[in-house]
Amino acid sequence: MIKLAVFLGNPGPGYSHNRHNAGRLLAQTLPFYQSLSWQKKFNGLYVSYEDAQMERRVHLLMPETYMNRSGISVQAAASFFKINIEEIIIIHDELELPLGCISLKFSGGLGGHNGLRSMKDSFGNADFWRIRIGIGRPDSRLPGEGGPAGSGEGIIDWVLADFTKTELEILNPTLEAGGNLLTQIFSCEPETLLKEWAKKKILISEPAPQSAPQDSKQEQK
Repeated sequence: MIKLAVFLGNPGPGYSHNRHNAGRLLAQTLPFYQSLSWQKKFNGLYVSYEDAQMERRVHLLMPETYMNRSGISVQAAASFFKINIEEIIIIHDELELPLGCISLKFSGGLGGHNGLRSMKDSFGNADFWRIRIGIGRPDSRLPGEGGPAGSGEGIIDWVLADFTKTELEILNPTLEAGGNLLTQIFSCEPETLLKEWAKKKILISEPAPQSAPQDSKQEQK
């Protein structure tokens, strides 16, 4: 069972809508988000939550140590509540998934993500759960296809830039789906959802095409 959910990002209004803050943005889509009273604790913003369906309490954390030191905050909370690393789920942005995709994953590589690297440095391994939110890549390849081996060109500027208005039209329903997924995870074993959410693309509803106007001569008949 998941006992601690961690929403990665950087603190402060200047970072709040960056691509790198997709994890923190997802927290705001939780159905119960408006009822939460966050407090400063564990070098971050912390709150606990429970409802009748869950029959247990879960802990929510937004580290405020900046992304590359996220593990310090997470370890402090996990140590205090005696939570094992496999009972933690990290919600974060993912370069190797295209915008509009979300993925549930356990353990694995770090993909160059500084927040995940800090987690591994603090806990000694990467055996934690992740909800990965696709943000695509800044290179000439299609988002999600990856870039040249060892290439980091433009990555920092890309992740620290705000989502564009067009991107938000895709991102917002993706985050909402991720919030619903996380709510499900709080009530069951995440393994049961792994197959469905291994790499899920959120389909964006498009307006139905309008009928072509009839010829004016036909209208006169």
